[in-house]
Amino acid sequence: MKQSIYESAEQLNQQFASRIAGLLEQGIAETGRASLVVSGGRTPQGMFKQLSEMDIDWSKVVITLADERWVPLSDDASNEKMVREHLLVNKASQASFVGLKNSAEQATDGVAQCNQAFDSIPTPFDVLILGMGEDGHTASLFPCSEQLSQGLDLSNQSHYIAVQPTTAPNWRMSLTLRALLDSKNTFVHLVGDSKRQVFEQALAGDDETEMPIRAVLKQSDVELVWAP
Repeated sequence: MKQSIYESAEQLNQQFASRIAGLLEQGIAETGRASLVVSGGRTPQGMFKQLSEMDIDWSKVVITLADERWVPLSDDASNEKMVREHLLVNKASQASFVGLKNSAEQATDGVAQCNQAFDSIPTPFDVLILGMGEDGHTASLFPCSEQLSQGLDLSNQSHYIAVQPTTAPNWRMSLTLRALLDSKNTFVHLVGDSKRQVFEQALAGDDETEMPIRAVLKQSDVELVWAP
């Protein structure tokens, strides 16, 4: 597995943003459009700011989320809210965005609408950026959820799954493993020693139900991007 290790989060943010921009430019050159799938949380916010200022043809880029909490878009827990505030600004404001939270009251009722919207996202994804929780979850594929086996099932034809974690609040909408694996470039973006230790633990084992990120690491050519 390739690992890109940086001296600081600031160095990571700048160089990783430049790398992503280059991959998106490559996708645009090859097919006329490019897709970027991002994750929520605090970790990517600084990198998003750097990326938003990159000088590429953002009008040909489609951005979407690996997962979303089923909360109003005005809620601070909304990944879309964070992405709109930190990434879909500056030059990147010209990009198209495909959100996951839709008009369905329940996440389970929103899956079909998400699957329909998926058709507007160029696949395979040009860039997929995943995070990872301390419990080894990635996207919203949580080890504690009843829906995990369905999310990890590569024969599941749905692009999305509604998930209810038992160790975290809110129903979620998540890309399934099958959808996540359809990416040209997959990165796991982590910051801090504790996350590095969890990642090494994931690499050392095989049980995907214990640490769902193992399913991505096992099936896909993934690169770790990390800074202390």
